[in-house]
Amino acid sequence: MRAVVQRVTQAQVTVDGRVVGAIGNGMVALVGVAGGDGHPQAAWLGERLANLRIFPNGDADMEVSLLDTGGAALVISQFTLYGDVRKGRRPSFLRAAPGPEAEPIFQTVVNTMRDLGIDVATGEFGSMMEVALTNAGPTTILVDGEKAF
Repeated sequence: MRAVVQRVTQAQVTVDGRVVGAIGNGMVALVGVAGGDGHPQAAWLGERLANLRIFPNGDADMEVSLLDTGGAALVISQFTLYGDVRKGRRPSFLRAAPGPEAEPIFQTVVNTMRDLGIDVATGEFGSMMEVALTNAGPTTILVDGEKAF
């Protein structure tokens, strides 16, 4: 599993002109599920996101987590995180899990964060979405369960 995490002051996701998820201070997490990922990897990612210390506390810029700040998360499925552009000019998405396999795994990330007490908004799985956000910092972190980066 992979995630691109951004610290934000606000964010929203829109589908067909209607806002389906919005948050104030917190994080946006774009989450990719690879073929073969399962619920244990998703639970690990949800716990990691909830506890990721990327928020300021006094003079320290990255000292506290969402759990500490009471911030919210906008978590959005993004299969393109597994796009491979090493060959040719068009990305290959062979490593991304197909939608029916990925959706329940993605939902485990969301449920894990909610179970920990995080207010989580989401987009609509499999829909064409528009994401608007204000990145605070800017702060962008890459999280990879396979430790590829």
